[in-house]
Amino acid sequence: MRTSCIERNTKETQISLLLNLDGGDCEVDTGIGFFDHMLTAFSVHGGFGLKLTCRGDLNVDCHHTIEDVGIALGKAFSEALGDKGGIMRYGSFFIPMDEALGFCAADISGRPFLVFEASFPEERPFLVFQGTFTNAMIGQYDACLTEEFFRAFAVNSGITLHLRVPYGSNSHHMTEALFKAFAHALKIAVQKNATGETLSTKGVL
Repeated sequence: MRTSCIERNTKETQISLLLNLDGGDCEVDTGIGFFDHMLTAFSVHGGFGLKLTCRGDLNVDCHHTIEDVGIALGKAFSEALGDKGGIMRYGSFFIPMDEALGFCAADISGRPFLVFEASFPEERPFLVFQGTFTNAMIGQYDACLTEEFFRAFAVNSGITLHLRVPYGSNSHHMTEALFKAFAHALKIAVQKNATGETLSTKGVL
């Protein structure tokens, strides 16, 4: 079984994570409702077993929780894949969600890279000193941290990710389309190939 168990404890977050690339139950609790919803969608649409708890410093904001979960999940993916031999390696997928379209292309290459093209239009203004700062919030989830999650995942998994939302007007729909496209792209990429060989001219990934 392609599984990984990660424990990551810092002064900002305490994370326990169990990942099974070949399926299993999904139990997610990060303290951020919308983020739990996105990680559950990732598990269900990717066909991945995921048990995850995170206790973070949400009294500060949600940044540390979201980024650190990306770090832990990326490390778990890398560990569960082992030497990456015998997998399809590449995967890509489009997800429409009402007015929004999300796209993800993934290469399990051992070379971490993120291309992220999405902006979230729903803004909630609030005052900072003498100016006004705007931020798209989905419940207690800061939409701008979507990019931070995927960057943390890419760097720690060794996966190249290209993510785009070419259009959309609802931040919930746009973010969810991205997470579901991400899940389906990885589901394809981690599948066993027909020959069992490493899909690289170098012979290794």
